[in-house]
Parts: sequence; structure tokens; C-alpha cells
Amino acid sequence: MTLPRILLALFLFAPLAQAAEPAPRVGVQLWSVKDDLKQDFEGTLGKLAAMGFQGVEFAGEFGRYANDPAGLRAFLGKQKLACAGAHLDFAALSDARFARTTAFYREVGCRNLVIAWDKRGASLDGAAAIARELAALSAKLQPLGMRIGYHNHAQEMTGPDGRTPWDAIAAGTPQQSILQQDIGWTVFAGKDPVALMRRYPGRTISSHFKAKLAEGKGGQGKPLIGQDQTDWPAVYAAARGQGGAEWIVLEQEEYPDGMRPLEAVAASMRGLQGVIRR
Repeated sequence: MTLPRILLALFLFAPLAQAAEPAPRVGVQLWSVKDDLKQDFEGTLGKLAAMGFQGVEFAGEFGRYANDPAGLRAFLGKQKLACAGAHLDFAALSDARFARTTAFYREVGCRNLVIAWDKRGASLDGAAAIARELAALSAKLQPLGMRIGYHNHAQEMTGPDGRTPWDAIAAGTPQQSILQQDIGWTVFAGKDPVALMRRYPGRTISSHFKAKLAEGKGGQGKPLIGQDQTDWPAVYAAARGQGGAEWIVLEQEEYPDGMRPLEAVAASMRGLQGVIRR
């Protein structure tokens, strides 16, 4: 191709390049290294930053910053880490605790609040009740520039496709409410994570990339990203495309071959980075 044609091609396709959506940032759910955090909060976050993580999702552990959100935000900034979100329960957002909880996370720079688990998610009626609470919280959080979300386990994925508790939660919540799909639990329950992202476009703002072996199929791989049977390239493409992902949050619940939590997280991070670079 001649130089004038190359310049013409760059001119024609530049608007398309500028319009491309940015790649989602990669964070880590701190439950993955909960014991390390209790022993050395700051040192553990430093090690996670060195692995290439861009953010952290909190799960109730804040080290010496439990009553110092400004200090926590400053420390995160020094590590070049952002707050990808926080896992909590409905009680933390009750009327009595709402102002205190939201003030803390806003000061930290956290926009995404995610209900980590609720026993009612095991049934359709319970899921409908969860959805009503999520919808009410969404309306309260929106003026604060915050969002509510819900994180699944296997229980929300039981039942026929389209009629699971997860579907009930999706149907009963507004578009801005995050459906934080945990890929590991979805696969464990025998469901297709890509199909679910496509069913609810734009709602996978944050998701958990976790390797978990499908139920009844133990021994096929290891619970490490890239060493299991999940089609991670397809999952990543769907999250970034139909899902509208802003954050990919790596979570490590199992530590195979006697690996320490940080070692297992590092192994899964290497697997995830291989997917992203394809």
C-alpha cells in the first residue's frame, strides 16, 4: 500500500478507533487473600498491585483503616489501586446504617456496592424479595453516584434457563443495578455464563472471574484460570461486549496443590492476562 493510501486509511478509520470502548480494568476480590490481609494488610495489597491488578474489591477487611476511609484512599492511591467495589450484606445498607456505610465507601472512592450473598436467593419468591430491596436501594444510591449489585452463587442458578432466581433478580431490578455474575459458580451450576451476559446486556458492569470445576466433574483441570475447562476468551469477549464490563474482578476460593493464597491468585492472574492479550 502506498503512503497516500495508508494515510487515507488512517483518516477513515480513526473515528472508529476513537469510538472503541476502553478495556475493563482488572481487580481482585480481597476475600481471596483474607488471611494474608489480617497478618499484613498493606504488604498484601502491595503484592497484589505488583501482580498487575488495577483495583481491589473489599470484603469487610480494611486493616488499620477501618475508621479512616481518607487514609485508605490515600494508601490505595500510592499503590496505584482503585476501588473496584465492595461486598456487603443488606444489613449494612439498612436505614440505621445507610448514611455511615455510604459515607465510608464514597470517601474511599467506591462506587459499586454488591450484596455478596442472601439465603433467599435459593428460591424464586426469595429472589423476588431480594429484587425489591435492590430496586429500592438503587433509587437511594443513584443520587450519591453509587450503584447496587448482586453476586450469585450456585443457588441463584437453579431451575430452567430463563426461570431461575437469577432471572427473577434481573427482571425485578433496574438497568443500572449490577448483575455481578460469578463465572465460577455459574459454571459449577451447569449454566452458560456467556448466554446470561447476552440475556441481560449492559448489566455485567462487574463480574467475578473465578475458576471452579463444574459440579460432578471433578478432576478435569484445576481451579485456576487457564487451567480449568472454562472458555475464558469467550467469557471475556462477552463481558467486554454485551456485558458492558467496567471491572473484571478475579476471585480465588480454592488453592490447589498446596498453593498459598497469593500464589494461587498470581497463577490465575497469569492465566487471565494470557486471555486478555489474545
